[in-house]
Amino acid sequence: MAVDKMHKLAECHPENGTITAAGKEDKRPVWTSKTEFFLSCLGYCVGLGNIWRFPYLCFENGGGAFLIPYLIALAIAGLPTFFLDLAFGQYSSLGSISVWRCVPFMRGLGYGQIFISCLVAIYYNVIIMYTVYYFFASFATVLPWVGCGHEWNTEFCSELATDCLRVGGVMTQDNTCKLLGSLSVAQLYSLNITSDGNGTFDLGNYTDPFKVERSIPSEEYWKRAVLQESASMNETGGIIWQLMLCLIFVWVLVFVCLIKGIKSTGKVVYFTALFPYICLLILLVRGVTLPGSGKGINFYINPKWQTLTKPKVWLDGVSQIFFSLGAGTSGPLTLGSYNKFHNNCFIDGVTLALLNSASSIFAGFVIFSVLGFVADQQGKAVGDVVSQGFGLAFVVYPEAVGKMPAAPIWSIIFFFMLITIGLDSQFVIIERATTGLIDEFPILRRHRLATTGAMCFVFCMIGLLCTTNAGAYWLAFFNGYGPSYSYMLFSLCETVALCYLYGIKRLKNDIRAMVGDYWVDSKVFMWFPIAWCVLCPITLTLTLVVGWIIRNDPEYNGPFPPWAMVIGWSFTFFAFIGIPVVWVNDLVKNKGTLRERLSIMITPQNNWGPAKPEDRQHAWDVHIQHGTTMGGMLHLLDSADNVKFPTVATDML
Repeated sequence: MAVDKMHKLAECHPENGTITAAGKEDKRPVWTSKTEFFLSCLGYCVGLGNIWRFPYLCFENGGGAFLIPYLIALAIAGLPTFFLDLAFGQYSSLGSISVWRCVPFMRGLGYGQIFISCLVAIYYNVIIMYTVYYFFASFATVLPWVGCGHEWNTEFCSELATDCLRVGGVMTQDNTCKLLGSLSVAQLYSLNITSDGNGTFDLGNYTDPFKVERSIPSEEYWKRAVLQESASMNETGGIIWQLMLCLIFVWVLVFVCLIKGIKSTGKVVYFTALFPYICLLILLVRGVTLPGSGKGINFYINPKWQTLTKPKVWLDGVSQIFFSLGAGTSGPLTLGSYNKFHNNCFIDGVTLALLNSASSIFAGFVIFSVLGFVADQQGKAVGDVVSQGFGLAFVVYPEAVGKMPAAPIWSIIFFFMLITIGLDSQFVIIERATTGLIDEFPILRRHRLATTGAMCFVFCMIGLLCTTNAGAYWLAFFNGYGPSYSYMLFSLCETVALCYLYGIKRLKNDIRAMVGDYWVDSKVFMWFPIAWCVLCPITLTLTLVVGWIIRNDPEYNGPFPPWAMVIGWSFTFFAFIGIPVVWVNDLVKNKGTLRERLSIMITPQNNWGPAKPEDRQHAWDVHIQHGTTMGGMLHLLDSADNVKFPTVATDML
């Protein structure tokens, strides 16, 4: 009889219950082990931004001094919102749309998160495509971006001037290499070269006439061989077949790893989440043994305290920790939704946030040890060779690797590391979109494979734009207009809705039901309600306002065309249009007076709460014991074994 009752209870939530109406096992999976969940979160948080953006921000914002705003931002915004996402998903076992059964009029936020996820998925795989291209190109005796003797090199390749000096010559005003002994007195004078008449020349005041126009070989390889860049975004050109094959390869790889959702990615992350740390350690050991590495590391950590007076430094601190952890993206929420109800998400959230920041700092030592070597080789200051993003990954670092002994080996390690780091994040980007849609539209669950396959195919087709001669423009366009500040605004809406509409006491007791009184009543936990209710909203609001005031429109080789800017701003429009659309829809559909309709929109739905019957009962009891209500229905059974729905009491803030 008890089993029969459980079956009937599960029928009320066939999309989330453990048993369906037919008595079969529900298809919504859970993590096979806590390790799979932890590594998936770690792989998602530690993305490409940790490797190529954080070190640059440290350089640009005062070196070691930048750690102060960065760690403060971690404490007051990054960690609280990350933990909130994990707990929110774990409590409900729902994706980004259905999770708003707790505050129904916020469902539009979930649609916006899915829309932005789709945009990010398109261009993120393009970045992985480039790393795959470089990875395969590294299987050569001599790396293709070394030297100036290739068809893609120009007459302004910097190695031409270097090689000329090496053989006792100089570059003249007509950009030709001439031996010093063959130059006339007038020519020597025009180049600021003096001679004692005995074959000794003083080059102390000599400057290459084309120094400004020179570009290093790796930059010419990136621009002219890989991107084959057109003059503007309006000139699409043709598809570069090598990039197209790499893009298709990456999407097939992502699809194969996502065939069974977390059941398959949970196994893959044992390698993809841990291998990058092995690579980083190997590259650090190699980096610190290179000449000039100490100069680079000192440049990285040397604090410049005066920079802390600049608002941009604090803005960058909040932005970096926020985007790095992925709060507001629904990524942590999605991963947490596959947890068992009583998993200690509090410890997980704190540990993962700290590991993420530690990984960023560690990666900075790896990158700057090599940048110090590059500066030493080029006779420049470290600040003159520092770059971020694509400039670091596909120009500066390859240039450094090309000057190392056994260069192909180090190149293979570096780009394979970037591939694994990128894939970890991409798995979750796709998963957060598919999970959100499948949980909201349960009919898709039986077609999960087709849904995932269709998304991968469509995204791949759109991504082909980035394999054309105008691909670099499209990549910069998606990157500039895609996430932008959307994630912070998503997180701001989420914290305000949960704290002030759902109720902070109810939220605390939701977490209490999962992790127990010991953690929720601890002094450490007291920080989080304060952060959610006060510090996070204030910090995110200030960051968004200041960021908007000082922002510049994204550009690449100059401003984007007007038509592209219109499309870019439409991304932001579609990301948030779902919120008012849901409001209008609910106001029309709900019954009663305007006040009653609004009340329904902010009152938890009957089916809100933990997925499993025993967890709902436990949560119900915990809420009653601590003066709040669960929000949803308990789904009690009457004496005739029929499901009945008790009236939900109003929660006490």
